[in-house]
Formats: sequence, structure tokens, C-alpha cells
Amino acid sequence: MPFKKGDFLLIDYVARVSETGEVFDTTIEDVAKEEGIYREGMLYEPILVVVGEGWVLKALDESLLNMELGKKERVEIPPEKGFGKRDPNKIKLYPLRKLRAQGINPQVGMQIRVDGQLATVRTVGSGRVLLDFNPPLAGKTLIYEVTVKKKLQTVREKISALIHHRIPQVDIEKFKVKIGKESVTITVPEEAFYIEGIQIAKRGIFMDITKFFPEKTTVTFIETFEKAKPAEEAPPSEKSREGKEESE
Repeated sequence: MPFKKGDFLLIDYVARVSETGEVFDTTIEDVAKEEGIYREGMLYEPILVVVGEGWVLKALDESLLNMELGKKERVEIPPEKGFGKRDPNKIKLYPLRKLRAQGINPQVGMQIRVDGQLATVRTVGSGRVLLDFNPPLAGKTLIYEVTVKKKLQTVREKISALIHHRIPQVDIEKFKVKIGKESVTITVPEEAFYIEGIQIAKRGIFMDITKFFPEKTTVTFIETFEKAKPAEEAPPSEKSREGKEESE
């Protein structure tokens, strides 16, 4: 049965550049290691996509409507539906001395930020650097191999997935979620207290829950700090015995 807009799906994918076969993104750890794009600390697992919400490329989002659960599908995305066509006007020469003054020693292929924009170094010459401000995948045809691993059914599953989407660093099982008629209460585990951007993540969770479940008007986060318990002392009889043994 085809999926519809608003469905909560967990998907795995491998994304390649059609022209070269190069893998530039994947949710699968083994593939990332095999292709040499593995990043330490990156979480490799099926990602949450709410169909029609634009959480992935539009062409990929639309293709999900015709997929089947558990079946690997191949989606080809032309440049105009991916990262756009290459614009020659976005390729510019830049003085090498200005980059070095910013502490940047450009190398071919390096991505750097210049004047607030991300650029790829194409060539480094005598005193000048050719910078390409096009997105790295502009002008490329993309191939996505996608498998819908699961369709989330219950409100609890969906809310838990929304929490994990915003705070993936912490095992979702460590969050306690209580769902009421108009409210959701989330008990946050201590290991999430000091994650960078945690307040923004909580705000995002609130916005997600109230958007997809309009009847929920309140989201409460509970953070409990507990004083560490002192180490238990040995009973007096054991203390005296230990002291006696030491004196002997």
C-alpha cells in the first residue's frame, strides 16, 4: 500500500553521484566505512522522514509516496531537482594573500568560508585562488538507493521519534514520555542536560509535537538534579576488626 503525506517513516539510503558512482552520503555505517566517508561520532541509523515536510530533497520526498515497505528503490534526481545547475558566475578568483591573512592555507578540493559563503578551492596559482561558490553537488545527477524500514503507527512511536530526531546523541529509551489528552511530559535524562544547543532542541521538539499533534498544547520538560549519595561506610564491627588486623 503506497504511503501518503504526513506518514512517519524510518528510511535507510545510500546516495551516489551518477556520473562517478561516488557515495557522498549514507545512513548505513558499513557502507560509510567501505566508501571511505565514515565520520567518527556520526550516528548511522535509519532516519526519520515525515512525508511531504521537505526533510529530504523534494524529488526524494515525492518518490516516497510510491515506495513499498522493506523494498529497496532506486531514485534518480537530475541537477535541476537536486542541488541545481552549475552557475559559471559563482566561480571567482580571490587573492591568496587575503586568505592567508585569515589563517587559511588553501588546498585544491578544500572547502572554506569566504565572506560568509561556503566555497570549494578549485586551483591555487601564483597569488590567486580559484573559488567555486556553487554547492559541491551542483550540476550532478544523484542516485538514491532507498529502503523504507518502518512506518510509525502510534502517537507514542511518533513522539519518541521526534525527540530522537532533535536529540540523537542520547538513547531514546532513556527519555520517559507521558502522553496526556492535551499535553506531553518528557523527563530528560541527565546526560542530555549539557548537550550543546539543548534548549534549541527542546524548543524544536515542542514545535514538532504541537504541529503534528495540534491537540497537544503543552509540552513539559522535566530535568531532575540529584545529589550523589555518599559511599556506604562499613559497619562498626567490621571497622574495629580491620583496625585490629592492621595493628597486628
